[in-house]
Amino acid sequence: MKILFTLIIMIYLIMMLLIILLNLISKKTFYDREKSSPFECGFDPKNNARLPFSLHFFLIAIIFLIFDVEITLLLPLIITMKMSNLMNYSFIMTFFILILLIGLYHEWNQGSLNWTH
Repeated sequence: MKILFTLIIMIYLIMMLLIILLNLISKKTFYDREKSSPFECGFDPKNNARLPFSLHFFLIAIIFLIFDVEITLLLPLIITMKMSNLMNYSFIMTFFILILLIGLYHEWNQGSLNWTH
């Protein structure tokens, strides 16, 4: 038991020594502030948080989420196709896709999908 314990301690010490040595030897340098800072949604985390917000970017993100959720609602319909009546299935699927296409046409008609204004 003592031999196993000393072996575990020796392995741990060698591992820690190697980690410290590799951190000292490695050529990682953080000269560039942009590479070392986190990046989320185009905002710089080190500046003031009360800067103007791009509403168009937000609308595109919301439209993406809405259509993404609707596609996840479409996927189970493929599995239930075997268990349901073909007439009911085709009506529900056509209605759902028609609602999606009307929403897409509405967003396209309003110009929400155009990135440049």
